[in-house]
Amino acid sequence: MSTGPSRPARPYRRPRKDPVRLLAFHALRAVDERDAYANLVLPPMLREAREKGMDDRDAALATELVYGTLRWQGTYDAILAACVDRPLREVDPPVLDVLSLGAHQLLSTRIPSHASVSATVELARATVGDGRAKFVNAVLRRLTAHDLDSWLEKVAPPYDEDAEEHLAVRHAHPRWVVSAMWDALGGGRAGMEALLEADNERPAVTLVARPGRSDVAELLAAGAEPGLHSPYAARLTQGGEPAAVPAVAEGRAGVQDEGSQLVALAFAAAPLDGPDRRW
Repeated sequence: MSTGPSRPARPYRRPRKDPVRLLAFHALRAVDERDAYANLVLPPMLREAREKGMDDRDAALATELVYGTLRWQGTYDAILAACVDRPLREVDPPVLDVLSLGAHQLLSTRIPSHASVSATVELARATVGDGRAKFVNAVLRRLTAHDLDSWLEKVAPPYDEDAEEHLAVRHAHPRWVVSAMWDALGGGRAGMEALLEADNERPAVTLVARPGRSDVAELLAAGAEPGLHSPYAARLTQGGEPAAVPAVAEGRAGVQDEGSQLVALAFAAAPLDGPDRRW
């Protein structure tokens, strides 16, 4: 018996390819598949993306997505495990990388939840297929039920029952690292939490303006911020690639921490008696 004309099928829509999130996804896959170091994988990927027109803002977002997701991977795994109806080891690694990127955007950035979910589902469609994208969408919808602090209350064991695992989950450090730090440094809970929090801070890349070849003003004009201690230092605090700074690309400036810069200054100022053969 006919019930009337059937509704026409909706035309298939190709996934929107977001170059920022695609770059972040491929960087995570390289880290997972090749045991590569993110700080070696990401810069050439950013360089190629810049050559194709990626601007500084998008490069900074890609950097945050990669490093932030990796930095908090242990915590995100614990939270995702509570949102998935199977052990995480049974989730295909590429799908888990997409979920981790979504978790970072939802729990640790100011990107609105609806935009984080939508962009991550589109990433899933573009990288792991429409079928798995539905799974990603369902998991992320569960993830939006709570913010990071609320999730940590749910997934981290009570401190009094398992102090090391509590700190490991809350601060995204492997349990063995927490144990080793505690054995080496001692102290109470507050000190250990402060140490783990500091270890999770996003590091700034410190540049040095090589005397006579560049100066700090040039580095600041290229988007860096003033250094904290050395008169030759500037810092890249928003991510990105140092080689994108013209003075660095031309060898007139470089990457060097401020401690090393201060040591060089101290040696240069040291008095010299007699010939300088030792130098």
